Amino acid sequence: MTLLSILQLIGGFVLLVLGGEALVRGAASLGKTAGLSSLVIGLTIVSFATSAPELAVSVGASISGSPGLAVGNVVGSNIANILFVLGLTAIFGSLFVRIQLIKADIPVMVGMSVLALLLALDGGFSTVDGVVLLALLLVYLVGTLLWARHQKSRGQEPELGVEEVLADGTGKLMARLRATKLRATTVDVILILVGVGMLVLGAQLLVAAATTIAASLGVSDLIIGLTIVAIGTSLPELATSVIAAIRGERDMAVGNLVGSNIFNIGAVLGLTAIVSPVGVRVDPAAVNFDLPIMIAVALVLLPLAFTGQIIARWEGFLLVVMYLAYVIYLVLSSVDHAALRPFSTAMLWFVLPITAIWLLALAAYELGLRHAKRSPSGASAQESAEDETAKPRPRAQQQPADSAGLPSSRG
Repeated sequence: MTLLSILQLIGGFVLLVLGGEALVRGAASLGKTAGLSSLVIGLTIVSFATSAPELAVSVGASISGSPGLAVGNVVGSNIANILFVLGLTAIFGSLFVRIQLIKADIPVMVGMSVLALLLALDGGFSTVDGVVLLALLLVYLVGTLLWARHQKSRGQEPELGVEEVLADGTGKLMARLRATKLRATTVDVILILVGVGMLVLGAQLLVAAATTIAASLGVSDLIIGLTIVAIGTSLPELATSVIAAIRGERDMAVGNLVGSNIFNIGAVLGLTAIVSPVGVRVDPAAVNFDLPIMIAVALVLLPLAFTGQIIARWEGFLLVVMYLAYVIYLVLSSVDHAALRPFSTAMLWFVLPITAIWLLALAAYELGLRHAKRSPSGASAQESAEDETAKPRPRAQQQPADSAGLPSSRG
């Protein structure tokens, strides 16, 4: 591992972040200029553009002959999004969970994760597998779009953050550049082209540097993809989610990250398998361990979101600790350290069972509370609770309306 490889790695991350931001901003504004509604832009252009860094890295890795890096990027990003990004965001303030996430989006994320494992059991993702994943994503988008339009007709249009993309960071110079429709279109096209160029160059630098570092350290490109590359491509989501939590916008992070995970499996993994000449080979270690962990992480989010429709700070700490334990296991496993066996034993027989029992107990307790509220004996308590929720509350404490929970401009 040389200094040049480290500089290439950092440079690749920077280009991915800047390229993704330019692409999202340009694509969203161009859609607005073309007369598309915020709803359509948020569910299609912005949602896809925010997965561009992962897509660029995975496609580049697959074409360059590093399939482990391609798969590790998607699986590692999904694990990091829930355990690390969401957990760290919750530490800065409890996060609200929209009911639509619990009813539809989180189950869809779980289902897509399970499907990814089933398709990988034969040793890889073929072109047909990629088409299946992408088609299911399109079905999900169409269904959510129809639901969102129904909500809009009832005066409850989902907040997809498109207006924030177009307004955030604008100044006098940008206002002058967008003074006319022709100028605005020109600026948007330039932003899109620059963004795509940065993403392609950043992905090439990142893949080359990650491969070199993996070879010098004697670890597989799968491990590098699951750790360094996965965290790097999740940096934009991390920064945005933490800032949103600090500002009191605590209802956005969960939906953004869940939507990002769905897009990573359907769009990134699907398109990577489609464009790769021979599909994407999956390392047996990913099939036996990392893909099941991705499913388990998706399942862990469901009881956390279900209990009171919030993710509390202590639950955020729990998620971060689980991610650190996962990374420690990967590091110990990659170097075959002597501490791997006792660490695995402790996790398998103590930590994981206790965590599972704890989460099930929380879900059972929440079910008991809801059952008590619905029973005649709990009617008075329910009425008093409704009276309490009817009182106006500060913005940072308000429970958001049922919304689509899809990736916004930052998801």
